[in-house]
Amino acid sequence: MTLTLAMIAGAIIVRSLLARVLDRWLAGPATAMLVMGALAPLLTSGSAVEALNTTVAQHVVEVVLALLLFSDATMVRGGRLFGSHPRLLARVLLLAMPLSIGLTVALGVPLLGGPGAQGGLTWPVLLVIACIVVPTDFAAAERLLKHTRLSSRVRTTLNLESGYNDALISPLFLFAIALAVGPRGQEDPLGGLATALPYALKALVVGVVVGAALAGGLHAAAARGWVDASARRMLVLMAPLLTYAVTLAWNGNGFVASFVAGAVFANVHRVVAALAARTRPDGERQQLLLTREEDFRFLHDVTGLAVMAVWFLVGSACVLAFAGGVPWPVLLFTLVALTLVRLLPVWVGTARSGMPGRERVLLGVLGARGTTSIVFGLLAYNSLTGVVADTVLLITVLTLLGSVLLHGPLANPLIQRLTRAPRPASPAASPAASPAASEAAAQDGPSQDGPSQDPRH
Repeated sequence: MTLTLAMIAGAIIVRSLLARVLDRWLAGPATAMLVMGALAPLLTSGSAVEALNTTVAQHVVEVVLALLLFSDATMVRGGRLFGSHPRLLARVLLLAMPLSIGLTVALGVPLLGGPGAQGGLTWPVLLVIACIVVPTDFAAAERLLKHTRLSSRVRTTLNLESGYNDALISPLFLFAIALAVGPRGQEDPLGGLATALPYALKALVVGVVVGAALAGGLHAAAARGWVDASARRMLVLMAPLLTYAVTLAWNGNGFVASFVAGAVFANVHRVVAALAARTRPDGERQQLLLTREEDFRFLHDVTGLAVMAVWFLVGSACVLAFAGGVPWPVLLFTLVALTLVRLLPVWVGTARSGMPGRERVLLGVLGARGTTSIVFGLLAYNSLTGVVADTVLLITVLTLLGSVLLHGPLANPLIQRLTRAPRPASPAASPAASPAASEAAAQDGPSQDGPSQDPRH
């Protein structure tokens, strides 16, 4: 474990020293850590690989996911929890995502053994795998959200989807894990659901109470001059850890609680700060709003650091995952899961939404996988045993490697092609239509909202 920590720290230091150089080579933090993590076991006889299947590693990735969920929940700006296109976001989260999960399970039946097959994977394990490969995250494809050719609705929907889907899927993931670790042939969906629902309800209560109490307490203490800038940032960082610990102590879902607490904390923080700013002079008002933004910076930096460490572990896991080779059904399953399993449900979910066909394709294709898949994959690997655990780890690693390639070097040519303006028939063919066309292009053109504020993007 000591050697593993030293390797992770060394890799982060190297990446930090070469940050701008690696950025010019299109190697973001996640990609760089993935490569260095893959090289580490070759130099240290697999020490990092041995650290994967430990109780300590499981607890670490759980805390990282709690931090990530809280951080994601605080990223929604302007008080609009569902962005400027809430109906489109609802279609993606509530229609396309469940379809993707169901399609993934159905795909796994013939390719990975399916229920009842000798040596194959049971349906709870297939559901676990679906929860790993479906959630989107842009840690390894941060440039996609900054691409100037993406329209506002595509960029906003992708960004918000990556923040919400892990919180929505985590209860289903824990439900599937509970069924998968039970005796084969004795799965009890109703019993598992009866256990999962109280966990989720407790998480909602803890998230709302802790998030609101901490935000209100922070402003009350600040109004009396009891806290400085450093103390404010420390409180924000401790908020997800406290929420997660309290929820677990009450036998609730710590992941859902962390996300709910982040959303409640950020919105109470924003509302109270805005009310206080109304009574201040212009100079103090601007300083107060700036302080509100600075309060979250330390949280985002620490979360980004933790995410980099997790990507290093994934790189190390490549050695273990590929040790027994890659069966063609697993490879085919991963390829389809990265492409059609998302594209088709998104296409169906956005039907009659008013989106052009090209934007619907972009929304379906640009679903990068990242930290959520890593955390769920490592949790599943530590919870399952034998060949099943190895298969889950292999699918997780292949999904992440495929996403790095598909949503990295291959993404830019695809975006350029799908956002290319059609050639006009002739200069004189539609002179009166030019102003209207220009106005429509301005409305659906590249976003003017700026890139995502998440430091991991």
